[in-house]
Amino acid sequence: MSGTRHCAPTTTVGLAREAAVLAGAGAAILLQVAHRPVGAGVAHHSDFAADPLRRLRHTLAFVYAAVLPEAEPVRDRIAARVAAAHVPVRGADAGGRAYSAADPQAQLWVTATLYWAAEQARWRIWGELGAADAERIYRDYAVLGTLLGMPAGLWPQDRVAFERYWQAAVVRLEVTEAAQGIMRELFAAEQAPWWLRRMMPAVRFVTAGMLPGRIRGALGLDWDGADSRREARLWAVVRALYPRLPAGVRHLPSALVVRTLRAGTML
Repeated sequence: MSGTRHCAPTTTVGLAREAAVLAGAGAAILLQVAHRPVGAGVAHHSDFAADPLRRLRHTLAFVYAAVLPEAEPVRDRIAARVAAAHVPVRGADAGGRAYSAADPQAQLWVTATLYWAAEQARWRIWGELGAADAERIYRDYAVLGTLLGMPAGLWPQDRVAFERYWQAAVVRLEVTEAAQGIMRELFAAEQAPWWLRRMMPAVRFVTAGMLPGRIRGALGLDWDGADSRREARLWAVVRALYPRLPAGVRHLPSALVVRTLRAGTML
């Protein structure tokens, strides 16, 4: 019933269907470009900042094809398309260091940011999960990495191992001028539809609130105690309202993307 409280998603499939996890998309992107090899690949081979909706559609197509059973018929096709798009993504960054989309460590980092960002959004709405459910969601996220080409054994064994990996990786992140430029272009969204440009101040605020403090500061995203209180109020409202929405509304983005994938119309 639409008026009853929706239970927390306890599987990767259930979590992926929830529109609310898209709240973490901005944080995932900025964490990816703060990883120097990934950021160089994005800066030199992608125009997603000029067309953020296209980038988002392609990312969602990949995630939904990897995870959702209704997208299984197109899984191989989407994986092949992503692999082909990544072939030319190689070169050297501004410091002369090599980068490649085929680098397993880069693939691991991209997968880690997608899991972490989805988990950040999920936690803000539904709170803690039982240990077994949380571990199951975590383990199942490895499929995103393996479809990118990441060796399965590279995914940290459990959430404890992932937390160690994550903390060490965040310390090593570098917010370069290229990463700052990508952020500015992303939030400006000059080529995006008018309605998306109107949403960008809210997107910027939610993204800043999710980012680790060191990365937020390095990107020049101001944040203080008043912002923390505003963020807490915002998520309290979302927490009260979102779970009560009908499933058809909460799952609309995934349903639309999967429909276009199956029809072969995804750009």
